[in-house]
Amino acid sequence: MPLADMPQIGFGLWKVAPEDCEATILEAVKAGYRHFDCAADYANETAVGEGIAAAIGQGLVTRDELWITSKLWNTFHAPEHVELACRKSLTDLGLDYLDLYLIHFPIALAYVPIETRYPPEWIYDPEAENPEMVRAPVPLHETWAAMESLVDLGLVRQIGICNYNSALIHDLMSYAKIRPAALQIEAHPYLTQDKLVRLAGEYGIPVTAFSPLGALSYVELDMAGDGDSVLNEAVVRAAAEAHRKTPAQIVLRWGIQRGTAIIPKTSKPDRMRENLAISDFSLSEAEMEAISALNANRRFNDPGVFTEAAFGTFHPIYD
Repeated sequence: MPLADMPQIGFGLWKVAPEDCEATILEAVKAGYRHFDCAADYANETAVGEGIAAAIGQGLVTRDELWITSKLWNTFHAPEHVELACRKSLTDLGLDYLDLYLIHFPIALAYVPIETRYPPEWIYDPEAENPEMVRAPVPLHETWAAMESLVDLGLVRQIGICNYNSALIHDLMSYAKIRPAALQIEAHPYLTQDKLVRLAGEYGIPVTAFSPLGALSYVELDMAGDGDSVLNEAVVRAAAEAHRKTPAQIVLRWGIQRGTAIIPKTSKPDRMRENLAISDFSLSEAEMEAISALNANRRFNDPGVFTEAAFGTFHPIYD
């Protein structure tokens, strides 16, 4: 399935508990989702695979109708570990190939064998006296070359990147033999990332926005407060009233209308359908501009903050 066929609205599987994955995926498929965004670090790919198998087994969908994305974790950046990590995700997901495989973060960490701990997460040795991240001296160009080999092997159809900044994209485009098919970044009205989105467009790299509703994904992790919700903004609520839509639908429509794909996540079947029901209206230019003007460069998923707070190592990737 070429990238042009990737559904613009996907379903994010971050923070879906393994015991809930099968039911959640079945409900999502019934609601109309065909694009599922996974990652080794989400610690639920085996359960996700069971959900995919159940949906196919029940005749709800075929594999060819699905778009499955997964991501290379930080501890597998060394070229000799990239294929290993990809095959592990494929095995867990019960798939022969991935539609898209992304470098999860431009952060290389010390290798942790699958047999030792999987997923390895951020801390090298949780049993150490002072647990912390351990960086690995692996250049991103070596990781990308190994990602390219996955395409040659037929394990993945497309490869791409997550959480890259503009400088890293310029660098990548100077050596990539296979150009990145996607850039996945945090983007919502509080973090519009206009320059990065524009740069990706100039290089012909489609952008997918994770956390398209902003703070909702982070309140339960204490990475955002209840007052950080863009859904409470007056311009969003005014647009919702004007179009007879929910504030969430307005924000998701804003993301689609500015040209990015989006991967919202919810466990509620009615919300699943609601998040898909955004193609029957358009925001006006004034509404788009008013929502974009909410930008405050408010990044909720920032390694420069959470790595030090949670994992004992200061590791910013954004200035």
